[in-house]
Amino acid sequence: MAPQQKGKQGTKGAKQIVEENASTLKFYRNMAIGANATSLIILVFYNSPISIFLYLFSCAVYISTYQFMAYMAKAKVTENGQIIDSGVDLNMEGGIAEHVKDIIILTAGCQLLSSIISNYFWLLWLLAPARGFWLAWKNILSPYIFQEAPVDPAANEKKQKKLERKMRRQH
Repeated sequence: MAPQQKGKQGTKGAKQIVEENASTLKFYRNMAIGANATSLIILVFYNSPISIFLYLFSCAVYISTYQFMAYMAKAKVTENGQIIDSGVDLNMEGGIAEHVKDIIILTAGCQLLSSIISNYFWLLWLLAPARGFWLAWKNILSPYIFQEAPVDPAANEKKQKKLERKMRRQH
């Protein structure tokens, strides 16, 4: 483990981003393959139509999220191998890749728990749209709905002078 640095975090080089993206993609690919293999082995012995449908749906989720992350992380290189653009850093905090990785983790958890324990664990997938709504509320809807009205400084000055005149008359 690297020692903790105080102060500003250093920037990553293009080569480091490309290497970390490759290892991140490999990790999440292996997670998806492992969950799928385990679920498929259990599905062979216990195959209900809903289980088969949800297994195929989870395969589609894995494929689409992995392809999306691979597209985001695609590096552009010159003919002689120099990196022009490293692609999006998949390990950046607060980025879209963080949410895509969460979908892969949630899908793997749902798939493993439902294949080992009970099909009711597929209901955990409802956490994804709930989180999506929460993020939309927190970042888009709430600030838009509850923003304060713009204050006109000229109107404020007029009101202040009017109040001062009113106060002088009362005294």
